[in-house]
Amino acid sequence: MRIRLQSLAGVTTVKVLMSHEMESGQRKGDDGRTIPIWNIQDVSASLNGRVVMTAEWGGGVSKNPFMQFSVKGTKPGDKIAITWKDNRGDSRTDEAFVT
Repeated sequence: MRIRLQSLAGVTTVKVLMSHEMESGQRKGDDGRTIPIWNIQDVSASLNGRVVMTAEWGGGVSKNPFMQFSVKGTKPGDKIAITWKDNRGDSRTDEAFVT
């Protein structure tokens, strides 16, 4: 994941680019068989360990999804962590610090 943070007056804009294939389960491969669904289902963001955002995604989200949101009440040194989990049980967590 690539996480970019921009802070201004205690409000931090979080921009996240996630690397994931995000198969919808509706496409067919070269052999004509349907490619199985494989997508991120749950996304959460935390500020210093406290959850500040959650999302539930489905098959309509594009490959390598981009997400942006804002968090109020941040200060330099605060840690923002982003976690996703997909339908195959894979997960990833990355973090960035407010400057």
